[in-house]
Amino acid sequence: MAELTTASKPSIVLIHGLWMTPLSWEHWIPYLEAKGYNVLAPGWPGVDERTPEQIREDPKPIADKTIDQIVDHYASIIAALPLPPIIIGHSFGGLFTQVLLSRGYGCAGIALCPAQPTGIFGLPFSTIKATIPVLSNPFNVHSTVKITAEQFHYCFGNHMTREASDVLYNRYAIPSVAHVLWQEAVGMLKKTGPGQVDFGKQDRAPLLLVAGTKDHLVSQTTALKGFEAYQEGKSNAVVEMKVFEGRSHGIVNQDKWEKVADFSVAFAEKNMKK
Repeated sequence: MAELTTASKPSIVLIHGLWMTPLSWEHWIPYLEAKGYNVLAPGWPGVDERTPEQIREDPKPIADKTIDQIVDHYASIIAALPLPPIIIGHSFGGLFTQVLLSRGYGCAGIALCPAQPTGIFGLPFSTIKATIPVLSNPFNVHSTVKITAEQFHYCFGNHMTREASDVLYNRYAIPSVAHVLWQEAVGMLKKTGPGQVDFGKQDRAPLLLVAGTKDHLVSQTTALKGFEAYQEGKSNAVVEMKVFEGRSHGIVNQDKWEKVADFSVAFAEKNMKK
């Protein structure tokens, strides 16, 4: 493949995950821009450009958003770009990345510690414990649910001390959109739903699934089930999986995150759909 120049490079669209905002990409954006990419990191509907402090004070604008609404939001942004972009999503953003590729968007997709698509059942004890703040109360489906510093440490910062985790919690954490987590939980028991992807889609852009061995929210085993579903779909589209040792669900902010970014960009540049 010919070497990409700055003029020929597609944009990169970064999609954050649950309990986070685009601020979680604050180190990735300048790092990828230095590689010659135009980088966009739009927030979920209701998150937009608000700071974590503003969202904590008033989380109502993000309440009751659905997977379809969020994916449609990103689809409209991507459709306005001059070239299909590289889509990189973390956590639920990784699921949205897969749904977008299934809809025909993007020239390559990277799903970092992604929530599983509809029909993929994977609920190890660590995931149950991590999602208790939302799933323990079915009456919160149309609201937002705060994650505590202790819960954040278990979910995102289990690779570090509680003190170091609290620093990230205070900088990044916001209340979650309960609706999307409930949709995903119910979707594990169904064959169709808003988190559905076409595993057999022949003209899908190349996809890289990334897992971490210390991830409490999306275990390595769960991520592997998603990868296997693509293999069973028998598509000729490129799908690869990479496991990073010692990485937690906080992979985008964990020490040596640059290695994850470099691996992701290298995959996209090698395989991107023309």
